[in-house]
Amino acid sequence: MDSAQVTVIDDDCLVLRALDRLLRSAGFAVQTFSSAQDFLSQRTPGVPGCVVMDLSMPGFSGLELQHALAEADDCRPVVFISGNGSVPSSVEAMKAGAVDFLTKPLDEAKLIGAIRIALDKDRSAREQRAEQTSVTERLCALTPREREVLAGVVSGKLNKQIAAELGTAEKTIKVHRARMMRKMLVDSVAELVRLWTVTQPPQQ
Repeated sequence: MDSAQVTVIDDDCLVLRALDRLLRSAGFAVQTFSSAQDFLSQRTPGVPGCVVMDLSMPGFSGLELQHALAEADDCRPVVFISGNGSVPSSVEAMKAGAVDFLTKPLDEAKLIGAIRIALDKDRSAREQRAEQTSVTERLCALTPREREVLAGVVSGKLNKQIAAELGTAEKTIKVHRARMMRKMLVDSVAELVRLWTVTQPPQQ
């Protein structure tokens, strides 16, 4: 992901400069902030990438910023770094979705590895959201009857079964089914079922 950016937030200017040099030398595009407030005031929603931030910062802690990003629907993965991170803090961070929790002094290889995992996670999530949007748009293009036929097809019913349920002729269902498949841009029932599951909420 060429446009992906690693955002680093740490109130220690020496650490910030060191991480900036390290990550740029590793080939990452980097943006640095010395406080959570500075980051939030300049944050650009929708930018692909990840956030590397200190756990303990004055005014607005890393955990508080993690929650603020989640509430703002900023889905960039987070990698925490800390000089004195407690076990409860690390557990809370990981439960909230952090990719990793690394302690200072940082192991450079572990940090770079965690960032690569975070960027891969971000790319996959964005691709999934883009597909969900695309499938939803295709579903919205269907007529009410085509949606009924789709529901029957994905549940494994035959044309004649769908026709009986909807009180119409099988040949009419075939016409609706062909139009529905064309609008959904699929050639097989298996692909239709896969796209349908993309739009369904995850099971709890």
